Amino acid sequence: MDIESLRTYCLKKKGVEEDFPFGETTLVFKVKGKMFLLTSLNEDVLSFNAKCDPEKAIELRERYDAVQPGYHMNKKHWNTVTVDGRLSQKLVLEMIDDSYDLVVQSLPKKEKDELKKKQK
Repeated sequence: MDIESLRTYCLKKKGVEEDFPFGETTLVFKVKGKMFLLTSLNEDVLSFNAKCDPEKAIELRERYDAVQPGYHMNKKHWNTVTVDGRLSQKLVLEMIDDSYDLVVQSLPKKEKDELKKKQK
């Protein structure tokens, strides 16, 4: 996976927008204004921060060297994932999906209903 395939995958999800709230080199993906993934555009190896259930976050960190506590994030709820071939594509996509789903689940009912109506 490279930055473009990551971007394409994230933007295919309902209600997702990209933004640069932390400067021009940090790409952030949000759903209904809530961040679910961010990545640096000036790193040689792709990595991203993704939200994660706290118990699952610990399990993933213990199991995979490529998953670390979220860099510059709340380490209980965020992981930094290095995409350098040590993790399967399937696992990487699952972590992105989980992050998106966690954020969607935390939205107010009205916003969840708006998302369900969206075509994407």
